[in-house]
Amino acid sequence: MALPNLTPEDRRKALEKAAQARQARAALRQKIKSGKTSFAEVMKKADDPIVARMKVATLLESLPGFGKAKAAKIMADCEISESRRVQGLGARQRESLMKRLG
Repeated sequence: MALPNLTPEDRRKALEKAAQARQARAALRQKIKSGKTSFAEVMKKADDPIVARMKVATLLESLPGFGKAKAAKIMADCEISESRRVQGLGARQRESLMKRLG
């Protein structure tokens, strides 16, 4: 699949949109880390593009008391790929995560 040829203006708009999305995800991770937002609340908003495009590993690592090792263990136990995003979770995977963390 060939990449589209973007005009400089289109490229600038796309870069701004991507930067805004990264900032929104960073703000969400900070809310989760500080305890202002729970895992269950985030999973309820799984249709939100900001949440949907976040990697599950990043989401788990944002939880208070969780690091790479604990997140990797939970993902392995729930049979979730390291590269999986929230929007790509299956019903059983989502249910398994909610039982453990929700």
